[in-house]
Amino acid sequence: MFKFKQIAIAAGVAASLVASNAAFAQEKKIGLAVANLQAEFFNMIKQSVETYGKEKGYKVITVDAKGDATTQVNQIQDLITQKIDALIYIPAGATAATVPVKAARAAGIPVINVDRNAEGAPGDTFIYGQSVAATKALGELVCDKTGGKGTVVMIHGQRGTTPEVDRTKGFKLGLDKCGLKVKQEQWTERWSADEGAKIAQDMLQRDPSINVILGQADGIALGASQAVKLAKLPQKIWVVGFDGDVGGLKAVQSGSLDATATQQTFNMGRMAVDAATSLIAGKAVPKDQPTDAKVTTQANVEEFLKAHP
Repeated sequence: MFKFKQIAIAAGVAASLVASNAAFAQEKKIGLAVANLQAEFFNMIKQSVETYGKEKGYKVITVDAKGDATTQVNQIQDLITQKIDALIYIPAGATAATVPVKAARAAGIPVINVDRNAEGAPGDTFIYGQSVAATKALGELVCDKTGGKGTVVMIHGQRGTTPEVDRTKGFKLGLDKCGLKVKQEQWTERWSADEGAKIAQDMLQRDPSINVILGQADGIALGASQAVKLAKLPQKIWVVGFDGDVGGLKAVQSGSLDATATQQTFNMGRMAVDAATSLIAGKAVPKDQPTDAKVTTQANVEEFLKAHP
Protein backbone atom coordinates (compact mmCIF):
# COMPACT_ATOMS: atom_id res chain seq x y z
CA MET A 1 0.00 0.00 0.00
CA PHE A 2 2.85 2.39 0.92
CA LYS A 3 4.60 1.77 -2.44
CA PHE A 4 1.34 2.26 -4.27
CA LYS A 5 0.86 5.65 -2.60
CA GLN A 6 4.42 6.68 -3.48
CA ILE A 7 3.86 5.75 -7.12
CA ALA A 8 0.56 7.62 -7.16
CA ILE A 9 2.15 10.73 -5.64
CA ALA A 10 5.04 10.59 -8.14
CA ALA A 11 2.62 10.18 -11.02
CA GLY A 12 0.60 13.13 -9.73
CA VAL A 13 3.69 15.32 -9.50
CA ALA A 14 4.76 14.33 -13.04
CA ALA A 15 1.30 15.06 -14.39
CA SER A 16 1.31 18.40 -12.62
CA LEU A 17 4.68 19.31 -14.14
CA VAL A 18 3.48 18.32 -17.64
CA ALA A 19 0.31 20.39 -17.15
CA SER A 20 2.37 23.30 -15.86
CA ASN A 21 4.74 23.14 -18.84
CA ALA A 22 1.80 22.90 -21.25
CA ALA A 23 0.12 25.88 -19.60
CA PHE A 24 3.37 27.86 -19.85
CA ALA A 25 3.67 27.05 -23.55
CA GLN A 26 0.03 28.00 -24.17
CA GLU A 27 0.60 31.38 -22.55
CA LYS A 28 3.18 32.20 -25.22
CA LYS A 29 1.88 34.28 -28.10
CA ILE A 30 3.24 34.66 -31.61
CA GLY A 31 2.19 37.62 -33.71
CA LEU A 32 1.98 36.88 -37.43
CA ALA A 33 1.93 40.05 -39.55
CA VAL A 34 1.14 39.15 -43.17
CA ALA A 35 1.55 41.48 -46.14
CA ASN A 36 -1.62 40.49 -47.99
CA LEU A 37 -3.80 37.44 -47.43
CA GLN A 38 -5.34 37.84 -50.88
CA ALA A 39 -2.14 36.20 -52.16
CA GLU A 40 -2.28 32.40 -52.02
CA PHE A 41 1.42 32.20 -51.13
CA PHE A 42 0.91 34.23 -47.95
CA ASN A 43 -2.24 32.28 -47.11
CA MET A 44 -0.26 29.05 -47.26
CA ILE A 45 2.36 30.48 -44.87
CA LYS A 46 -0.47 31.61 -42.56
CA GLN A 47 -1.99 28.12 -42.54
CA SER A 48 1.40 26.57 -41.80
CA VAL A 49 2.27 28.96 -38.95
CA GLU A 50 -1.17 28.66 -37.34
CA THR A 51 -1.34 24.86 -37.59
CA TYR A 52 2.21 24.17 -36.46
CA GLY A 53 2.08 26.93 -33.84
CA LYS A 54 -1.02 25.33 -32.32
CA GLU A 55 0.76 21.96 -32.25
CA LYS A 56 3.58 23.63 -30.31
CA GLY A 57 1.16 25.18 -27.82
CA TYR A 58 1.27 28.77 -29.04
CA LYS A 59 -1.52 31.24 -29.49
CA VAL A 60 -1.00 32.73 -32.95
CA ILE A 61 -2.49 36.19 -33.55
CA THR A 62 -2.65 36.93 -37.29
CA VAL A 63 -3.10 40.36 -38.87
CA ASP A 64 -3.46 41.18 -42.57
CA ALA A 65 -2.10 44.50 -43.89
CA LYS A 66 -3.88 44.06 -47.25
CA GLY A 67 -0.80 45.43 -48.96
CA ASP A 68 -0.68 48.70 -47.02
CA ALA A 69 2.53 49.52 -45.11
CA THR A 70 0.91 52.13 -42.83
CA THR A 71 -1.82 49.68 -41.83
CA GLN A 72 0.83 47.10 -41.02
CA VAL A 73 2.80 49.48 -38.80
CA ASN A 74 -0.36 50.13 -36.77
CA GLN A 75 -1.22 46.43 -36.61
CA ILE A 76 2.21 45.52 -35.27
CA GLN A 77 2.05 48.29 -32.68
CA ASP A 78 -1.19 46.69 -31.51
CA LEU A 79 0.44 43.23 -31.41
CA ILE A 80 3.21 44.67 -29.23
CA THR A 81 0.63 46.05 -26.77
CA GLN A 82 -0.85 42.52 -26.63
CA LYS A 83 2.56 41.40 -25.31
CA ILE A 84 3.41 38.90 -28.01
CA ASP A 85 6.54 36.84 -27.33
CA ALA A 86 7.76 36.77 -30.96
CA LEU A 87 6.85 38.45 -34.26
CA ILE A 88 6.76 36.60 -37.57
CA TYR A 89 6.84 39.45 -40.07
CA ILE A 90 6.21 39.61 -43.83
CA PRO A 91 6.58 43.31 -44.73
CA ALA A 92 3.74 44.80 -46.79
CA GLY A 93 6.25 46.84 -48.78
CA ALA A 94 9.68 48.38 -48.77
CA THR A 95 8.35 51.70 -47.42
CA ALA A 96 8.35 51.84 -43.60
CA ALA A 97 9.37 48.16 -43.40
CA THR A 98 11.99 48.92 -40.74
CA VAL A 99 9.54 50.61 -38.34
CA PRO A 100 7.92 47.41 -36.97
CA VAL A 101 11.31 45.71 -36.50
CA LYS A 102 12.65 48.64 -34.48
CA ALA A 103 9.45 48.83 -32.41
CA ALA A 104 9.47 45.10 -31.65
CA ARG A 105 13.14 45.15 -30.68
CA ALA A 106 12.57 48.13 -28.39
CA ALA A 107 9.96 45.98 -26.63
CA GLY A 108 12.37 43.03 -26.39
CA ILE A 109 10.44 40.96 -28.95
CA PRO A 110 12.41 38.81 -31.43
CA VAL A 111 11.55 39.22 -35.12
CA ILE A 112 11.46 36.44 -37.72
CA ASN A 113 11.23 37.75 -41.28
CA VAL A 114 9.72 35.48 -43.93
CA ASP A 115 10.03 36.01 -47.70
CA ARG A 116 10.96 39.70 -47.31
CA ASN A 117 13.53 41.40 -45.13
CA ALA A 118 13.59 45.00 -43.94
CA GLU A 119 16.66 46.69 -45.38
CA GLY A 120 18.51 48.63 -42.69
CA ALA A 121 16.74 46.83 -39.84
CA PRO A 122 16.66 43.11 -40.64
CA GLY A 123 14.93 40.57 -38.44
CA ASP A 124 16.78 38.30 -36.04
CA THR A 125 16.54 35.67 -38.77
CA PHE A 126 15.38 35.70 -42.40
CA ILE A 127 13.61 32.67 -43.94
CA TYR A 128 13.26 32.87 -47.70
CA GLY A 129 13.27 31.08 -51.03
CA GLN A 130 16.35 31.38 -53.20
CA SER A 131 14.68 33.56 -55.82
CA VAL A 132 17.82 34.51 -57.77
CA ALA A 133 18.87 30.91 -58.42
CA ALA A 134 15.34 29.74 -59.26
CA THR A 135 14.46 32.61 -61.60
CA LYS A 136 17.85 32.26 -63.29
CA ALA A 137 16.94 28.64 -64.01
CA LEU A 138 13.53 29.75 -65.33
CA GLY A 139 15.21 32.30 -67.60
CA GLU A 140 17.50 29.59 -68.95
CA LEU A 141 14.45 27.39 -69.55
CA VAL A 142 12.93 30.20 -71.62
CA CYS A 143 16.14 30.38 -73.65
CA ASP A 144 15.92 26.66 -74.36
CA LYS A 145 12.22 26.73 -75.28
CA THR A 146 12.45 29.76 -77.58
CA GLY A 147 15.83 29.02 -79.10
CA GLY A 148 16.91 32.45 -77.87
CA LYS A 149 14.54 34.23 -80.26
CA GLY A 150 11.62 36.53 -79.62
CA THR A 151 10.36 39.38 -77.48
CA VAL A 152 10.38 39.11 -73.69
CA VAL A 153 8.40 41.23 -71.22
CA MET A 154 8.40 41.12 -67.41
CA ILE A 155 5.64 41.94 -64.93
CA HIS A 156 7.21 42.70 -61.57
CA GLY A 157 5.94 42.37 -58.03
CA GLN A 158 5.88 45.28 -55.60
CA ARG A 159 8.83 47.56 -56.32
CA GLY A 160 11.77 47.37 -53.92
CA THR A 161 10.64 44.32 -51.94
CA THR A 162 13.21 41.54 -51.45
CA PRO A 163 11.60 39.02 -53.83
CA GLU A 164 10.98 41.65 -56.52
CA VAL A 165 14.62 42.71 -56.52
CA ASP A 166 15.93 39.13 -56.46
CA ARG A 167 13.59 37.81 -59.15
CA THR A 168 14.40 40.70 -61.48
CA LYS A 169 18.09 39.91 -61.10
CA GLY A 170 17.61 36.16 -61.54
CA PHE A 171 15.39 36.32 -64.62
CA LYS A 172 17.81 38.65 -66.39
CA LEU A 173 20.80 36.47 -65.49
CA GLY A 174 19.00 33.47 -66.96
CA LEU A 175 18.15 35.27 -70.19
CA ASP A 176 21.83 36.20 -70.57
CA LYS A 177 22.41 32.56 -71.54
CA CYS A 178 20.98 33.27 -74.98
CA GLY A 179 21.19 37.05 -75.16
CA LEU A 180 17.47 37.74 -74.75
CA LYS A 181 16.60 41.14 -73.28
CA VAL A 182 13.47 42.33 -71.51
CA LYS A 183 11.74 44.77 -73.87
CA GLN A 184 8.94 45.95 -71.60
CA GLU A 185 8.57 45.82 -67.82
CA GLN A 186 6.00 47.11 -65.38
CA TRP A 187 5.45 46.88 -61.62
CA THR A 188 2.37 45.75 -59.67
CA GLU A 189 1.32 46.87 -56.20
CA ARG A 190 -0.27 43.63 -54.98
CA TRP A 191 1.32 40.83 -57.06
CA SER A 192 -2.24 40.07 -58.16
CA ALA A 193 -3.93 38.32 -61.08
CA ASP A 194 -6.05 41.35 -62.02
CA GLU A 195 -2.93 43.53 -62.23
CA GLY A 196 -1.16 40.84 -64.26
CA ALA A 197 -4.08 40.62 -66.69
CA LYS A 198 -4.35 44.38 -67.21
CA ILE A 199 -0.60 44.93 -67.63
CA ALA A 200 -0.20 41.95 -70.00
CA GLN A 201 -3.15 43.13 -72.08
CA ASP A 202 -1.58 46.57 -72.47
CA MET A 203 1.82 45.09 -73.32
CA LEU A 204 0.37 42.77 -75.97
CA GLN A 205 -1.53 45.66 -77.56
CA ARG A 206 1.66 47.74 -77.70
CA ASP A 207 3.67 44.89 -79.17
CA PRO A 208 1.80 41.89 -80.64
CA SER A 209 5.13 40.16 -81.38
CA ILE A 210 5.67 39.26 -77.68
CA ASN A 211 6.34 35.57 -77.17
CA VAL A 212 7.48 35.44 -73.51
CA ILE A 213 5.82 36.90 -70.40
CA LEU A 214 7.72 36.57 -67.14
CA GLY A 215 5.45 36.99 -64.12
CA GLN A 216 7.24 37.39 -60.79
CA ALA A 217 4.48 35.50 -58.96
CA ASP A 218 1.93 32.88 -59.94
CA GLY A 219 -0.95 35.30 -59.42
CA ILE A 220 0.60 37.76 -61.87
CA ALA A 221 1.32 34.99 -64.37
CA LEU A 222 -2.21 33.58 -64.11
CA GLY A 223 -3.62 37.00 -64.96
CA ALA A 224 -1.19 37.31 -67.87
CA SER A 225 -2.22 33.90 -69.21
CA GLN A 226 -5.83 35.10 -69.36
CA ALA A 227 -4.74 38.15 -71.33
CA VAL A 228 -2.84 35.89 -73.74
CA LYS A 229 -5.92 33.72 -74.22
CA LEU A 230 -8.10 36.74 -74.99
CA ALA A 231 -5.53 38.28 -77.36
CA LYS A 232 -5.73 35.27 -79.74
CA LEU A 233 -2.35 35.98 -81.30
CA PRO A 234 -0.96 33.45 -83.78
CA GLN A 235 2.37 32.74 -82.05
CA LYS A 236 3.06 30.58 -79.01
CA ILE A 237 3.45 32.85 -75.97
CA TRP A 238 5.39 31.34 -73.09
CA VAL A 239 4.08 32.40 -69.68
CA VAL A 240 6.18 31.75 -66.58
CA GLY A 241 5.33 32.34 -62.91
CA PHE A 242 6.91 31.87 -59.49
CA ASP A 243 5.94 30.47 -56.05
CA GLY A 244 4.28 27.14 -56.82
CA ASP A 245 0.92 28.16 -55.35
CA VAL A 246 -1.68 25.41 -55.72
CA GLY A 247 -3.48 27.52 -58.32
CA GLY A 248 -0.23 28.01 -60.20
CA LEU A 249 0.61 24.32 -60.08
CA LYS A 250 -2.81 23.39 -61.45
CA ALA A 251 -2.28 25.92 -64.25
CA VAL A 252 1.07 24.29 -65.10
CA GLN A 253 -0.65 20.91 -65.06
CA SER A 254 -3.32 22.12 -67.49
CA GLY A 255 -0.87 24.05 -69.69
CA SER A 256 -2.20 27.53 -68.85
CA LEU A 257 1.24 28.31 -67.42
CA ASP A 258 4.38 26.87 -68.99
CA ALA A 259 6.47 26.85 -65.82
CA THR A 260 6.83 28.13 -62.28
CA ALA A 261 9.25 27.65 -59.39
CA THR A 262 7.80 25.86 -56.36
CA GLN A 263 8.83 27.30 -53.03
CA GLN A 264 8.86 25.35 -49.75
CA THR A 265 5.93 27.40 -48.54
CA PHE A 266 4.59 25.20 -45.74
CA ASN A 267 8.10 24.37 -44.59
CA MET A 268 8.91 28.08 -44.36
CA GLY A 269 6.00 28.54 -41.95
CA ARG A 270 7.20 25.68 -39.76
CA MET A 271 10.74 27.04 -39.82
CA ALA A 272 9.42 30.41 -38.64
CA VAL A 273 7.69 28.83 -35.63
CA ASP A 274 10.83 26.83 -34.78
CA ALA A 275 12.91 30.01 -35.00
CA ALA A 276 10.44 31.79 -32.70
CA THR A 277 10.74 28.94 -30.18
CA SER A 278 14.53 29.18 -30.17
CA LEU A 279 14.62 32.97 -29.93
CA ILE A 280 12.06 33.05 -27.10
CA ALA A 281 14.28 30.59 -25.23
CA GLY A 282 17.30 32.84 -25.78
CA LYS A 283 18.98 30.47 -28.23
CA ALA A 284 20.89 31.61 -31.30
CA VAL A 285 19.49 31.04 -34.78
CA PRO A 286 21.16 31.59 -38.18
CA LYS A 287 20.77 35.09 -39.61
CA ASP A 288 19.83 33.62 -42.99
CA GLN A 289 17.77 30.48 -43.59
CA PRO A 290 17.41 29.99 -47.35
CA THR A 291 15.17 27.31 -48.86
CA ASP A 292 15.14 25.82 -52.33
CA ALA A 293 12.63 26.81 -55.02
CA LYS A 294 12.43 24.18 -57.75
CA VAL A 295 11.64 24.75 -61.42
CA THR A 296 8.29 23.13 -62.13
CA THR A 297 6.86 22.11 -65.51
CA GLN A 298 4.28 19.56 -66.65
CA ALA A 299 7.03 16.94 -66.35
CA ASN A 300 7.28 17.20 -62.53
CA VAL A 301 4.23 19.16 -61.37
CA GLU A 302 2.37 16.07 -60.09
CA GLU A 303 4.83 15.52 -57.23
CA PHE A 304 4.22 19.03 -55.90
CA LEU A 305 0.44 18.74 -56.24
CA LYS A 306 0.52 15.49 -54.25
CA ALA A 307 2.73 16.84 -51.47
CA HIS A 308 3.47 20.55 -51.39
CA PRO A 309 6.73 21.23 -49.54
